[in-house]
Amino acid sequence: MVPTRFKAAIIDLDGTMVDTMGDFVVAINLMLRDLGHAPVDRAVVALRVGKGSENLVNSVLYHATSQSARAQAAPDYVADLDQALASYQRHYRAINGQHATVYPGVVDGLRRLQRSGLKLACLTNKPVGFARELLRIKGLDGFFSEVFGGDSFAAKKPDALPVLKTCEALGTLPAKTLMVGDSSNDAQAARAAGCRVVLVTYGYNHGRPVREVDADGYVDALATIAT
Repeated sequence: MVPTRFKAAIIDLDGTMVDTMGDFVVAINLMLRDLGHAPVDRAVVALRVGKGSENLVNSVLYHATSQSARAQAAPDYVADLDQALASYQRHYRAINGQHATVYPGVVDGLRRLQRSGLKLACLTNKPVGFARELLRIKGLDGFFSEVFGGDSFAAKKPDALPVLKTCEALGTLPAKTLMVGDSSNDAQAARAAGCRVVLVTYGYNHGRPVREVDADGYVDALATIAT
């Protein structure tokens, strides 16, 4: 897709620019250890990534308790939630970016989008503090005039609100703004906001084939969007 008709691009982070699954797995398992639960494997975490830290912690903790001797102890599961989220955030902050890698073609793709004259914003469901730090660690922060996270607005993707607010911050209309992501969260948010959307084929889509998601295009590398 040639982005000449667009004025800006909003780009997702996890699963789109950076493979952060290693960070998620490490932080989740340190959290589970703190709470006395057995670790989970990458597949369990991968199915639950994409809707924000609260959803990830909630769903993994529910999975862990349902697999343990406490399976019937719903009150204990509920009581663990605040402690679990605090533990997860503490561990994630300590290892942010250490087990993550930038996908091939991302830097070239961002450079091409910039050379096309597009304003760039990063919009993720990750807490904005973690997002900014990850972008800095991976040398991607200089590409973006705006960075927003799951705690930046009153709703997260797939709600349209974060996309609309990001367009507002960029000073562009949704119809002139391209959304780039890796999952149904990104596509649904873009559609609801009135943006066109392109999805990368290598990210995290809750265990579902990304080409099943309604989008305007699919690319195997970010670099090919602007070619």
